Amino acid sequence: MFEAVHEIAIYIHRFHNLDLFQQGWYQLKITMRWEDGNSSSVGFPSRVVQYEAPDLGSDDVYGVWKIDDTDHSFSSQPFRIRYARQDVLLSLMVSFNLPHDISKGVSTTAVILKFELMYAAVLGNRSTLQASLDVPAAVHEFRIPPKALLGLHSYCPVHFDSFHSVLVDISLHITLLKGGVHNSSTKPPSVFWADNGGAGGNYDRLKQVVLVKALFGARDLFLEDLHKLSKGISKTINFTNLTSKFNEKNLPPKVGLGTSDAEVRKLASSISLNLVEKDNGNIDFRSDFIQSLSRDELFAAFHSLGDQLLYLWNVFLQFHRANKIKILEILRDTWASDRKAEWSIWMVYSKVEMPNQYISSDIDGASQQALRRKALALRKLNEDPAQAAATRAELHRRSIAQMRINNRSIQDMHIFGDPSRVPIIIVERVANAPRRTASGDSYFSYLDQKHTFGMQSETGSKSVKKLSGTAHKSSRNLKIAIFVHGFQGHHLDLRLVRNQWLLMDPKIEFLMSEANEEKTSGDFREMGRRLAQEVVSFVKKKMDKASRSGVLNSIKLSFVGHSIGNVILRTALAEDIMEPYLRYLYTYVSISGPHLGYLYSSNSLFNSGLWLLKKLKGTQVIHQLTFSDDVDLRNTFFYKLSKQKTLDNFKNIILMSSPQDGYVPYHSARMEMCQASSGDYSKKGKVFLEMLNNCLDQIRAPSSEQRVFMRCDVNFDISLQGRNLNTFIGRAAHIEFLETDSFARFIMWSFPELF
Repeated sequence: MFEAVHEIAIYIHRFHNLDLFQQGWYQLKITMRWEDGNSSSVGFPSRVVQYEAPDLGSDDVYGVWKIDDTDHSFSSQPFRIRYARQDVLLSLMVSFNLPHDISKGVSTTAVILKFELMYAAVLGNRSTLQASLDVPAAVHEFRIPPKALLGLHSYCPVHFDSFHSVLVDISLHITLLKGGVHNSSTKPPSVFWADNGGAGGNYDRLKQVVLVKALFGARDLFLEDLHKLSKGISKTINFTNLTSKFNEKNLPPKVGLGTSDAEVRKLASSISLNLVEKDNGNIDFRSDFIQSLSRDELFAAFHSLGDQLLYLWNVFLQFHRANKIKILEILRDTWASDRKAEWSIWMVYSKVEMPNQYISSDIDGASQQALRRKALALRKLNEDPAQAAATRAELHRRSIAQMRINNRSIQDMHIFGDPSRVPIIIVERVANAPRRTASGDSYFSYLDQKHTFGMQSETGSKSVKKLSGTAHKSSRNLKIAIFVHGFQGHHLDLRLVRNQWLLMDPKIEFLMSEANEEKTSGDFREMGRRLAQEVVSFVKKKMDKASRSGVLNSIKLSFVGHSIGNVILRTALAEDIMEPYLRYLYTYVSISGPHLGYLYSSNSLFNSGLWLLKKLKGTQVIHQLTFSDDVDLRNTFFYKLSKQKTLDNFKNIILMSSPQDGYVPYHSARMEMCQASSGDYSKKGKVFLEMLNNCLDQIRAPSSEQRVFMRCDVNFDISLQGRNLNTFIGRAAHIEFLETDSFARFIMWSFPELF
């Protein structure tokens, strides 16, 4: 009986500490098992190759990696973490063997790859360190689907959880190899099969035919993947020895940069034993040809394919060791590109046109009825927009529960463990009305055009720099992101969003604003002034530092705000000291920001809380939010802020909202009409429409480049939180923006050009 084994090689490049809260000793532990198997159905560590010695001092590493035969696990050497954004170079590859059960034919079962982060406090006696690393601080699992077990080369970032924010750069390399032939008899294979004829023998033969086909498929995948890797890193893989080793016909000596995809497929079809070739020399493995092989031919094909795969695997391992960094980079780029398609499962895209202007505020009695009809034409206000958005997201969530995800990509169990629990994001791309052409080109076509030509332009600029020699070697591109917390918030509230941004762009400079920590009850103007001073000081320092190390080529200044932090940062942008920096503004991400205040708020419980704060504590910021800071609505803070050009200079504007958020009115977070204001022709209704038009005019305003404007509805699954006060008053969703990063991950990796 034939045997085969799946070899899964895990290359661990580095451990990068983003945001571990505790200093101490850490260690990575890896195990592997079949998804539907019992405790004995596990992978066995077979070999470990240490590419380079860890780049740590003697005080930061203790012991060596180990293999535990009890639970068949691999553990890296313990290393000490002292500070944030610390790199630990591990640079090793561990291979696991998973026996392939031929009785099941081609595997239809996935493999679960488990990473555990072991932690121990700093101890005086290091001899007890290993015993202390026995309880995992965090766990991250991945699912390797059955299709990937025939062959895969993929980047696989390990992040653990929000309380243990790290990045472990890992790549997975999988193939199917020959295991052996179990035959207690010394008879030749033809005699052995003859003795085991009948129904049972035919059944075994069918399984063996399936396995030989699987080996053919694994070999062809391997050749194609090696070809792609060689092209991606501009290195040629030499297969000269393959010709002499297997005495094959028409086998090119090299598969390299000049080899086309068609030639690779031809090569995959040409590597075959003479005894299994058809008369015309062509082989079609999708036909029943393999089933027509004699017992001896099937036996020989199994051995030949196994030897070829083993040879290719060893060639790859040598190639990987010599080019590990470049291979990791090309796999990471492919992974990032693939995530757009994969994560679109939880994202719903739509397009709307931005109206040239909402209803005019100059309303008289004679035109009220006509304006009402116009308002209803602009948007269907006969239903609650928040409720409509929530219903749409729930219908999409139900469709995901019935979806069968069947591909070769490695699945992150933080997301795929229970896909119906993942937030649903409705992305509404708003077309910038004044920029529309007569031909009716939509925002979608523009974005595709921008992405395409942007890639070409970037490539072109890189070519120019290379051709110009050393003239531009010292140029620097400075990217800065400012994060502003909300009411009674903490400067680390938005750290999960920051961490996702750092994963995308490790070189970005960031400021977690502390200027208004424990000072969010006063006047917005004072908070904005403090923030402006903090931002200017930070930006000046980073600009000076960048200028000293080279020519400062460009500056991109982005802002992220949560809740009233968005109002604070917009107020800061209106300060005079910020004026020299407005031309650097790039992306603005508003997370549940009350941009239009609480002039219309339908949450009666929350409104009662605001009323109590005003009466009992006289909180100035609450008066401003509720427009009670002046008897004349046009003299209130929010009305005056709407007339300030706080959004005009941003190249990209993303407004995130949630219909489940009861703390911030849905329309206020999205800067749009609301149901209550559509029929209000009092001064209150007029003021609201004027504010709305003032804000949207800044987004419509012509700029040097086309502005990207998106509204993103984030619909969390808060069913696990049960019926409590937080969910009832809408606080759960408001805080969920700070306690989960999946929504930020989806948006950032789907639109990387905006960040």
